[in-house]
Amino acid sequence: MTNPNGVTVLIPAYNPDKQLINLIRDIVKEGFKQILVVNDGSKPECASIFKMIKEWKECTILEHQVNKGKGQALKTAFTHFLKTSPHSVGLVTLDADGQHAVEDMKKVAMRLCERPKSLVLGVRNFSAKDIPFRSKFGNVLTKNIARLACGMQISDTQTGLRGIPAHFIQKLIHVTGQRYEFEMNMLMECKPNNIEIEEVKIQTIYLEDNKSSHFKPIRDSIKIYATFLKFALSSVLSFGLDILLFALFVMMLNGVFVESYIILATVLARVLSSLFNFTVNRKVVFKSTSSYAIVKYFSLSIAQMLASAGGVYLIFEVVGFGEVGIKIVVDGLLFLASYVIQREWVFKKKYQVRAGQ
Repeated sequence: MTNPNGVTVLIPAYNPDKQLINLIRDIVKEGFKQILVVNDGSKPECASIFKMIKEWKECTILEHQVNKGKGQALKTAFTHFLKTSPHSVGLVTLDADGQHAVEDMKKVAMRLCERPKSLVLGVRNFSAKDIPFRSKFGNVLTKNIARLACGMQISDTQTGLRGIPAHFIQKLIHVTGQRYEFEMNMLMECKPNNIEIEEVKIQTIYLEDNKSSHFKPIRDSIKIYATFLKFALSSVLSFGLDILLFALFVMMLNGVFVESYIILATVLARVLSSLFNFTVNRKVVFKSTSSYAIVKYFSLSIAQMLASAGGVYLIFEVVGFGEVGIKIVVDGLLFLASYVIQREWVFKKKYQVRAGQ
């Protein structure tokens, strides 16, 4: 499929103004035949706007009786799309406030047709001087968290202009998130599902300092950033479990194995905490099905265990006290190295982000 006008357009709308009418008029002029608009529990005063939209034969309006959030609005449309457009290449989503140019939407649709297995992001330039502070700060923060936590180099993590391939939509229906955190969760699902990300440079448009945005900075930011906790939580829990087991085994073995109790305590603690960590990482964090992951993981664990035991032993020989404190410092450094190695080698999947053009 090479005709972008065959792509379905999706617009979630909550208390829209007349900008939505102008936007749809321009989309129809470009020849797009399928436009889904989700009325996400808008106030009664907006009824006239949705009534006008219904007059376009290209438009289908899906309605929530109460506001359920952008994430749920997208998922409602995803379900409708899968039932009614089984042969479509995918969806292009854009915001209802007119801050995405139709020409940019068409560029994203075209790229989706060219790369029907990839998630296409319309990425903005946040280096411009007229970008609202909360938008610039939010994007800088989330893209750096994504890079550090997940190894994802994404220019614009908050963009609402996205080309979503049809085969990915089936998976996204089951992704958690009702509000804005869903869009971040969508990005997080790309790596475990082997979905490449394509970037298309678009105009950076903010109307009236982005006053029309329904983004709640505190509440929605907490939900967005909470997504990343699952990537760190498993390692933190395993790290804590390892320290507790190490301290327990030190108390049990000290005096029994005078020369080797540190090494024995390290080995026993690491074996038990590694079993816990592997299970959680494989099933929850990285969602890996690789049959070789366990071999890679325990190869890494053995190397990490030897480095931990050797490091703690050598430092203890020098300072002569504080085995547990030394263990915390040494394993804290190894924890960071282990996380990167697990992400990039043990549970690695084919994955790529193509920079915008």
